[in-house]
Amino acid sequence: MIDFIRQQVLPHFGVTASAKVSPLGNGHINDTFLVRWPEGEFVLQRLNTEVFTQPHALVSNAQKVAEHLLAKHEAGEYRLSVVQPVTDSQGELALDLGDQGFWRAITYLAFSHSIEVVADAAQAESAAKAFGHFSRALSDLDASQLEDVIAKFHHLPGRIAQLQAAVAKNSQGRLKECQEWVDFALSQDELLNELSEVEVLLPPRVCHNDTKINNMLFDKRDMSSMAIIDLDTCMQGHLMYDFGDMVRTFTSPEAEDSTNLARVEVREPIFAAICRGYLGELGEVLSDAERQSLWLGARVISLMIGVRFLTDHLNGDVYFHIHHENHNLERAVNQFTLYKSLLSQSDSLKAYLK
Repeated sequence: MIDFIRQQVLPHFGVTASAKVSPLGNGHINDTFLVRWPEGEFVLQRLNTEVFTQPHALVSNAQKVAEHLLAKHEAGEYRLSVVQPVTDSQGELALDLGDQGFWRAITYLAFSHSIEVVADAAQAESAAKAFGHFSRALSDLDASQLEDVIAKFHHLPGRIAQLQAAVAKNSQGRLKECQEWVDFALSQDELLNELSEVEVLLPPRVCHNDTKINNMLFDKRDMSSMAIIDLDTCMQGHLMYDFGDMVRTFTSPEAEDSTNLARVEVREPIFAAICRGYLGELGEVLSDAERQSLWLGARVISLMIGVRFLTDHLNGDVYFHIHHENHNLERAVNQFTLYKSLLSQSDSLKAYLK
């Protein structure tokens, strides 16, 4: 892969084959590399077009979001750095090599640092403030200007239907080993009913849609918030899901694929810090219905990502990258355990949203 990038991809970006190319991050979907040469550096990605079937829409959305944030930054209304697209030698946002990949480059931020597990409430509040600030800056960008890069991305009924289809097919013969968790996921009718009543009350927003802790970069020099990255799923949506994904990825002391389930739980001080940071930034931007939906978003996202991991396990691991056998099943069980923790602490956690 590295030799191919040097010989076949970098020349299109005006970079010599002698550049240093190294893997970057641990994303589940795309292949990401850091490219460095004496005159510069950028991040290069090969987009997974099995997942992102309309990659041109993805890079177009990312450009529109970056342009909007840059304008806010120049006006003194956005304090974070902005990750921007890097065009190829023809001025294009991406390079389509057909079977050899769909490639795009974005700026690399020096001194940036990402984390996988939140250490304390201060980190959680800092990251939540950054995501809230990001959403506030985009609150006046017309959401209809962005295309859906993945149809019904945060659509729990559709994700449940996909799980049911995977169960019926059982293409890999894996159903027996995870039947207990399938039954659990398919028993959450009450949550689906609540969602159908609430979602129709929410305004469309430009959302990040993947507010994992590792999509907020810290400045390693002082661990202050630096930038929001991974704009691949920026499109129209509801803010309750951005809030929910922060809860999902910030609150557990264990990574999302940890099998140490005794430690997979929602840390109340971290949840409280998310609420302080996110609500403190968004303030009056949120409608009453949106504010009231946040607790629902936290529950839906934790359940939904568990359903998605479980579905991919049953289908033979065709969506998320795995690193060992049963990796997606381990992820699913982890997320269902976190969801159960949310339910068990419902009364105390909801108080922080009032």
